[in-house]
Amino acid sequence: MEATSRRLGFLPSAVARLAASPRTLESFTRMSAAFEDTTLDPLARETVILAVATRNDCRVCVQMHTRKLSALGAGEELVEALRDGRRLPDERLEAVRVFTHGVLDRAGDVDREVLDTFLGYGHTLEQALEVVLGIGVYTLSTLANRLTGAPVDPQMEPRA
Repeated sequence: MEATSRRLGFLPSAVARLAASPRTLESFTRMSAAFEDTTLDPLARETVILAVATRNDCRVCVQMHTRKLSALGAGEELVEALRDGRRLPDERLEAVRVFTHGVLDRAGDVDREVLDTFLGYGHTLEQALEVVLGIGVYTLSTLANRLTGAPVDPQMEPRA
């Protein structure tokens, strides 16, 4: 929790609530770090995260990762499309978003055309599995945030 607080400049309520289960917090922290260390580029990772967060209606994750997208210099059109679950203006990232939804909607048995499109934009099978890792990490996070009733922190409110 201290490392998160130092990194963000505040302790998100979602992290504090997740700490009610130290094992769950530790697992999320490790899994999140592993996802950050994948071969997916930062915008592709954030696309996976926002696809899961919007699908699971987790306002906390949407807000936190909107902030991260802004820090990455993502354009407003991309950010709003991700937040709204609409087609993305970047076709490569749209392939990531559609693939993420395909994995979720079909419990991993992704339609071949969806996988081929994902691979057609230069992604690899390794990255397809990394998307699965991201889905796992942020499914844990979004469900825990909703279960604990974690509110959007005041630091995130401008984008609520």
